[in-house]
Parts: sequence; structure tokens; C-alpha cells
Amino acid sequence: MIRRKFLAIAVSACMALSGTLGTASAQMAESVTEPVTISFYNYNLATAGIGREATLELIAAFEKANPMIKVEPIGAPSNEVLSRVQADMVAGQDVDVAQLVFRDLIYAAEQLGAQPLEDIAGEDLTAHAAGFVPSGLALGQVDGKTYGLAYVFSTPVMFINRDLFHEAGLDPDQPPRTWEEVKAAGKAIAEKAGKHGFFPGAYGPTDGTFVYQSIVMSNGGKVREGNILAFAEKDQADAVAMLRDLMDAGAHARIDVGAHLDTFQSGNLGMFLYTSAVLNRLESAAEGNFELGLAPMPAFGEKPTAPTNSGSAIFMFSQDPVKQRAAWELMKFLTSDEAYTIITTKIGYLPLRLGTLDDPRYLKAWIETNPKYRANLEQLERLTPNVAFGGPNYRQVENMMKDAMTEAVFGTGDPHEVLRAAQERAQPLMPN
Repeated sequence: MIRRKFLAIAVSACMALSGTLGTASAQMAESVTEPVTISFYNYNLATAGIGREATLELIAAFEKANPMIKVEPIGAPSNEVLSRVQADMVAGQDVDVAQLVFRDLIYAAEQLGAQPLEDIAGEDLTAHAAGFVPSGLALGQVDGKTYGLAYVFSTPVMFINRDLFHEAGLDPDQPPRTWEEVKAAGKAIAEKAGKHGFFPGAYGPTDGTFVYQSIVMSNGGKVREGNILAFAEKDQADAVAMLRDLMDAGAHARIDVGAHLDTFQSGNLGMFLYTSAVLNRLESAAEGNFELGLAPMPAFGEKPTAPTNSGSAIFMFSQDPVKQRAAWELMKFLTSDEAYTIITTKIGYLPLRLGTLDDPRYLKAWIETNPKYRANLEQLERLTPNVAFGGPNYRQVENMMKDAMTEAVFGTGDPHEVLRAAQERAQPLMPN
């Protein structure tokens, strides 16, 4: 924590002294006419397998189409990429484009000097975003300006072990559509199949808050209003109390919060609410072991769900006009029809451009042979931006909220009181 604060202060100080924090130093160049190299910090590159391979394929395709631009790939895990960006800035290295998770959005805009794309690209940004899903640009906006261009993302979907549904006397073709139905199905799986019923990927150290926020928002709540924390207010707390009720009823699995993927992959969990980005991994685990199904996230009665996004956006930090042009061309390519064809088919994230699904040049054939994805794609019309926290203590505040939610579900105290106490402790850490 001390190191993170030091780096943030150092970065802010360096940028403030140079007069460039959050603003463009000059107008972006109209084109790249001489060879230029830009850095690209990316957490998919830090993984072994399809994430890294697909990202390198994207970079190679971009460089082939833009021979004057060389991309220097820099990999760092998703929970370390921000620190790597900060450290390199402090060391005086050029940071041109970076993939950061959505939780870092406000911090990147207000503290790290991410460029507002409307000021850099103007009408070109509007034209490029014309094919995005509804709310596509909003995912990366702060105070009405786009600092992060949504890149790889997904929404929560319910993974179903169809074999366990059969064992419990349930119809996997009619999966639970409401939380009351989840409760009934989870109890049936536990009692009749002898396995765990339901678990949301909302508590673990690598889960983020998108599943939690999706549940809260689907009940009409928000985790903050401006800089005032609100995760303990009625609708928000009632959503968490619903999860506690599932736990007390035996429908919600009481397992290690970091073991959910392994539990589902081993065939010991009936319903798993998590990012669709793990679909390829779960399909591989299920092959020859159990039949995998997908369903949209459950609703609170007749209320429409409000699925929020996991994943990341790409940010421009370049100050040099030519590098800004090169960075913008890379950002456009990484969010193009061609790029999402690679990203969706090989990594498993959702396409930000739904038009690709009807185009035979891109994803039409793929979606026809992978109908499972439609459960997630149908949710994009109700896509609700994930709410990030501002100020230098944003990660601490987020962790306090998440820890309180976990205690409220797994513990013995009243969920509303647990959340209220945490909110009161966290509020002084928020910006004034």
C-alpha cells in the first residue's frame, strides 16, 4: 500500500511539473510517415496459452497493416499491470498504450495522465464507436469523456452442469431465471445429487466486483453515488442478504472463495455465476466429464437484470504527437471487427461490435456453431457500466466493500449491519 501511494504521488508530481497531466501536449499528427515504436502494456501477454497467442496475433496483424509502426509488447499480470505502468513512468520510460482493468479507470484518468480521447481523436472517435454495443463508450468514461476504450470484456453468465440438473430431477433446458428459482434448484442439487448447488464468482481475490455489482444493480442499487458510498443502503444490502439466505438454506456452496473454478470444473458444482471469458476453459474441463450449459444471470422477480462488465479498457498515455497517432491507430485496430473476430473466437471475450455476428467475414459462422454464447450476447442490450471508485485509496475502499460482502454472506452477523459498519469505515477514505 505504501509503495502504491509513493508511486502514485511520484507519477502525479512528474506529470504536474511538466504541465501535461491529463492533457495532450500537442495536436495528434495526421499520419505516421516515419518509423515509430510504441509500447503496449497488456495483461493477456502475461498468461500462457491462448490469451498470449491471440494478443501476439493481433499485434502482428496490426504491424502488417501499419508497416511504419512497431509495437513493443510488455506483459504484466492483471493485478500488477498498473504498478508496472506507474513504475516505468517514474523511471522516465515512455508508456504509450496500456490495458488496465475497469477498476483503475478513474485513477488512470485523474492520477496517471490518461488522454481524453475526444480531445485527441475528435470525430474519428465518434465514427469508430458507431458500431459499438449500447453503452460501449460509456464503459470507459469519466465525467463525460472517454479515457479508456473498452477492449476485452464480458458480463456474468450462469454456467450449468446439466448432468447434476438431471440427477436432481431438474430440467437443464429450463434453468433458473430468478433468484428464488436458483434457491430451489441449489437445494435440490445439494439434497438429491449430493453436490454443491450454486456459487457466484464474487468473493475471491481475483474476482473483481463485476459479479457483485451486477447482482446489486439488478436489484436497483449502486455501490456509490458520486463520492458517497452506498453499498449498505436498502436495495444493495437486500441483494447481499438474498445471497446469505441462499447460504443459510443450503443452496449456496460454502467453499473456499478461491476454489470456485476448480469446484465447477471437477463436476462438483451445479450453477456457477461468472465471466463468460472462462467458457473455453470450462468447455475443455467438461469434455468427457459432464455436459455444460449456459443461461443468463438470474433476476430479482420481474426486475430486468443489469449485467455489468468485467475485463479491461485500453488507455493512451502518449504525449508525442506522432506516437499519439500510432497509439490511436493501434487502439482502433484492437477494437475493430477483425480484432474482435480473433478476441472472441480465441480468447472468449464478447465482441464489442455486434454487427460482426451477422457478417460472414467475421463471426457469423462462429456464432452459428457456438450457440451457447447467445445467453451472454442477449444481455448486452442491458449492459450497465461497472462503477469504479476515485481517489488514491480506491483499491482499499473496494476491498473493504468486497470483504464486508463476503462476511455478510459467509458469516453469522446481520448482513445489513455488516455492510453498514464497513461503509462507515470506508467513507473517510473517499475523496471529498
